[in-house]
Amino acid sequence: MTAPEPAERTRPPAAEGQRLPWRLVPERLQAEVERCLRGRVAAASTQPGGFSPGVAARLVLRDGRRAFVKAVGHINPEAPDIHRAEARIAAALPAGIPAPRLLRCIDADDWVVLIFEDIEGSMPAQPWQADELGRVLDAMTDLAAALSPAPIDAPPAASRFKNLGRGWKLLADAARSGPDLGDVDPWAGEHLTQLLALEDRWPAAVAGPALVHADIRADNILLTPERVVFVDWPWACLAQPWFDLAAMLPSVAMQGGPPPEDVFASHPVARGSDPEAVTAVVATLAGTWTYLARQPDPPGLPTLRAFQQAQAVTALDWLRVRLGAT
Repeated sequence: MTAPEPAERTRPPAAEGQRLPWRLVPERLQAEVERCLRGRVAAASTQPGGFSPGVAARLVLRDGRRAFVKAVGHINPEAPDIHRAEARIAAALPAGIPAPRLLRCIDADDWVVLIFEDIEGSMPAQPWQADELGRVLDAMTDLAAALSPAPIDAPPAASRFKNLGRGWKLLADAARSGPDLGDVDPWAGEHLTQLLALEDRWPAAVAGPALVHADIRADNILLTPERVVFVDWPWACLAQPWFDLAAMLPSVAMQGGPPPEDVFASHPVARGSDPEAVTAVVATLAGTWTYLARQPDPPGLPTLRAFQQAQAVTALDWLRVRLGAT
């Protein structure tokens, strides 16, 4: 599948958490990692990109072998449970799924440490390049086929996320209680009743038999010469096979890629999808990102809200296209 040429856009906010260096992991846990890997760490390089706070480091052992470690303490109160969820999913994913293999999870001393095989790859270039986007879109076709029906147990998408499916309602409640919503897109304010009705369809619209990653973005993808690898699986859940594509495309557009509708309409994963269900999901994503973008920065994630605001803008643009409003 060939991707359209990316459009010129203003550089979006970076997907970055506040990384801690490997040396700040407690010494006892560093030693446990070395025991697991059967070697001493010679070098650790912090890896950029992604919204998990804490340690994200590529380790090089004295014998030249490598591993990738994610570790978090209490920099963010939700992060340890997110790492635990990622460990459960990563341990259960069947062989052949293009995801890093989990070697060990260490949960001790108020820290959660995940040890993965190291993938010798790089994130897609930003802005998106047509050839790399084409590779990723092709890989998502294969991923959806491999994960439908779901090969492991996971919660339904409608119950996996705390705020997904409630964004427009929470914004409407806020408007009734008094705070000014002048920073919300005027079109959304004028069509709030319609958006609330679409959001109400979210549980039925997204329900499906497939396991989905549920957080595919450029910073959760590694490209190697041979394959596309999808990393960071804590939000995996059950949904329609096209959900990953729909949830990813607003970020693609804001990072220099083509309009979401152009890609979605021509992608094999979207073939046979219910147009009304897709529209309801796009409306729900737009509402969630619009609501979350107005909240305070979470600890250790200083660029998250700006990133969500940019996603909200592109998702609302897409929604207007699907509703024939532009």
